Amino acid sequence: MAASEENGSGVAAVEEKEEEETEAAASSSPSALRRAGNEDFQAGRYEAALEAYARALSLDPPRAERAALHRNRAACHLKRGDYAQAEQDASKAIDVDPGDVKGLFRRSQALQQLGRLDQALSDLQRCVSLEPKNRALQEALRNLGSCMHEKVKSAASTDSKVEQMFRVLLDPEEKDQDKKQKAAQNLIVLAREEPGAEKIFQNDGVHLLLQLLDTDGLDMVLAALRTLTGLCRGHRSRTVAVLTALGPRRFFAMLELEDEQVSLVACSLLQVMFDSLKEGLQREVRGKEEALVSETSKELKLLLKQLLEALTRESISSYGRDSILNLLITVVPRKSPQEPNNSLALWVIDQGLKEILAVGGTVAQAPGGLRVTENSHMSAAVLLSKLYGDLKCDVERENFHLLCENCIRGWFQGEGMPGKLQAIRAVSCLLQGPFEAGNRVLELNGIMESILSLCASSQGADQLVAVEALIHAADKAKHASFITANGATLLKEIYKHSEQDSIRIRALVGLCKLGSAGGTDFSMKQFAEGSTLKLAKQCRKWLCNKGMDAGTRYWAAEGLAYLTLDADVKEELAEDQAALQALFQLARSENRTVMFAVASAMVNCTSSYDQEELDPQMVELAKYAKQHIPEKHPKDKPEFVRRRVRKLLAAGVVSALSCMVKNESPALSASCRELISRVFLALVEDPEDRGVVVAHGGGKALLPLALDGTDVGQTRAAQALARITITTAPEMAFPGERVYEVVRPLVSLLHVKRTGLENFEGLMALTNLAGTSERLRQKIVKEKAVPMVEGYMFEEHEMIRLAATECMCNLALSPEVAELFLAEGSDRLKLVVLYSGEEDERLQRAAAGTLAVLTSLVPQICPRIPQATVHWLEILQALLLSPSLELQHRGVVVVRNMVLAEKELAEKLMESETLEILSVLTGLEKEKPQVAQAATECLARAVTYGLIKPSPVGGE
Repeated sequence: MAASEENGSGVAAVEEKEEEETEAAASSSPSALRRAGNEDFQAGRYEAALEAYARALSLDPPRAERAALHRNRAACHLKRGDYAQAEQDASKAIDVDPGDVKGLFRRSQALQQLGRLDQALSDLQRCVSLEPKNRALQEALRNLGSCMHEKVKSAASTDSKVEQMFRVLLDPEEKDQDKKQKAAQNLIVLAREEPGAEKIFQNDGVHLLLQLLDTDGLDMVLAALRTLTGLCRGHRSRTVAVLTALGPRRFFAMLELEDEQVSLVACSLLQVMFDSLKEGLQREVRGKEEALVSETSKELKLLLKQLLEALTRESISSYGRDSILNLLITVVPRKSPQEPNNSLALWVIDQGLKEILAVGGTVAQAPGGLRVTENSHMSAAVLLSKLYGDLKCDVERENFHLLCENCIRGWFQGEGMPGKLQAIRAVSCLLQGPFEAGNRVLELNGIMESILSLCASSQGADQLVAVEALIHAADKAKHASFITANGATLLKEIYKHSEQDSIRIRALVGLCKLGSAGGTDFSMKQFAEGSTLKLAKQCRKWLCNKGMDAGTRYWAAEGLAYLTLDADVKEELAEDQAALQALFQLARSENRTVMFAVASAMVNCTSSYDQEELDPQMVELAKYAKQHIPEKHPKDKPEFVRRRVRKLLAAGVVSALSCMVKNESPALSASCRELISRVFLALVEDPEDRGVVVAHGGGKALLPLALDGTDVGQTRAAQALARITITTAPEMAFPGERVYEVVRPLVSLLHVKRTGLENFEGLMALTNLAGTSERLRQKIVKEKAVPMVEGYMFEEHEMIRLAATECMCNLALSPEVAELFLAEGSDRLKLVVLYSGEEDERLQRAAAGTLAVLTSLVPQICPRIPQATVHWLEILQALLLSPSLELQHRGVVVVRNMVLAEKELAEKLMESETLEILSVLTGLEKEKPQVAQAATECLARAVTYGLIKPSPVGGE
């Protein structure tokens, strides 16, 4: 009985405290509210204390009271780590009473944390002068003085280190390369932090870094660029200074180097400059709205103009040109359609559309042409597509069309054969990007005729350009009826008679495209039986031939992307492990344009495209009306798809997709990300395969896919994450801090626009996470998931309702969530009590578990249970009498918590049949020890209350 007596004293203490809090809340005096706030502060409830102090201040208390309240608020803010607010409240206390030692001390603490040591020292000195015998204040003053001395010493040390680093790097006599590399790395690291960046800047760092750029050493150039990136990041004034000192000549000299690494680092510096100029974040005025630059600055437009002009400068390297395109893709279009201002995109279209098209229209290796990589054409297409997608009205789109038409017409009509080839190549670029613009320019006089005539050219380079244009036009040209009617014959002739594999493979892809025109409709065969299999076999042969150039193998992958819409082709590809591995190896290569083709082929193989279920009644009506009815290939049935998925996993599809996701190429567009997400969702369909996906990095790859891309793509990736989280221990699937990144995608599955299956899987996954740790529960709460989970507890669908209740059961382990059930006017508690009496045992178990958790964590909930429903006693007794051990245990825990909470509750329970039931349960020590123990505790407390008499020794 000793443990029960101790619990009784605890309950009495809780009751006494509740009475005091009620009295304080009922009082309207500032002093009473201050006392209530002080109690909350002592208990660690800082938010509640702040609220109490705020209410007291709203009552216009006397001067001395007001100072104390502000002083106490400052103490709360210090505990919460909100030092700016702590300083404000302490200052208000000092304004009321300049001699407020506690206020001065707390402001000093806040100022120290904010880094304003001089002001903190002044406040502490004032404290010591007011209370010269206070040893604690004297000790604090000594500590602060020592801290300031170390800061000064450290600053001086940093200055000398910066000077020493530059001396080592710029000394022509210094031959120790390891020493130079270490100095360069230290400089980069120092520039990543604001104090270090400012020290470098103040020590004439920009001028010295420019000297490094002029050296011959590649390592030194890279180190200088990376250090400049650190100086510019998040600081507009330093960025302007660097931009002015750097000058266009020196900067574009970096982009003229035929070195991919230099181009990437230079592009990174440019992007940081753009971000700093656009955001206008200045450290010295942080927090002021006027510090944000809302309009594009003149420096930003000047930099953009220089970049657009550099696109067509012959001296710019191929990698430099790609870097400029990639940068424009990142910084020019709006981040979201919700942003109203698209003026930057309009300005770039007006000032630089011709230059972008010129890169897109460049014929590789043409005499006197621009230097480009195999990715340049696709990068230009992506940029054009993004610019076109950023337009908001028909007037803006019409201007885009006219600029494209004028540009292509000018090349086509005025510059001979090179101009015609450039125009046709630019048309291909538009068809791969904003295809509406591509369709428009195809209608220009002479364009289509030239494409068709050049397909028969004896000049291989000319024929190559024309065949590619024909392929891109085949599925997008609105008025190219000749292509759809006679394209197969033309392409077959090229495929049979051309002596160049590079042209034959392109003609083959054109045939693949025409052959796949029926999509997944088995009844819409374009070619004779077996023709698509022959085409696919030839594509696989070229794909596996490592002796062929990467461009030809890329086109083989492109052909398979179309042909794999045929289930026979899918089956053969899945059986050909060599072809699959060649495909995945190509996806990891430098030719990033192949990513979309690989992703498309995998979507087809896994049948993870959207499939509309046909209504049987509509099918019968269509048959009666003699309309076409799409047919599904027999080899696209689930058992075939599952078998293909296993073979793809064995070939290494997960690591290939993960590698594609890491790629920062423009080819990894939103639509490409969506395709990869679809494949991942298909790969985790079977729970047995999820471990393989996680082991090969699939969980890590899904996180960025779930946070960026199309809405469909993000949802598919989030659903795949949910399936992994449901069946795999979260800490194993997402080790370390990564597990917290999973929460947001899972919460997105709870939105009402998602399907019931997505809601259900999101709830199940969150249930697993919520049962893992309090930190994860707090993350779920922070993502505002609790109201959504609560909403689904009212759902009509029984599985969703059950999943939501189970999720709430685990979330209720968080005190913050548990306290929500105390809210007045809410049906939360009522719902949980009623569900505890449902016929569905799973729902009953989840609800009773929630009730057991709530009554354990928040005893104040116990007296609310009889108020929730008149059937409360009947529900609890049914739980106690349940044949299910789990339900019985949950029920007896709830009853025990109610008995321990209040004597009045215990009295109500002991006056009912509950007493008899508990007496029976106490005798089940051997069969159900946990149930018997809880029942014994109930009766022991009832004896303590004097509600029942103890059983006589030896009695039954």
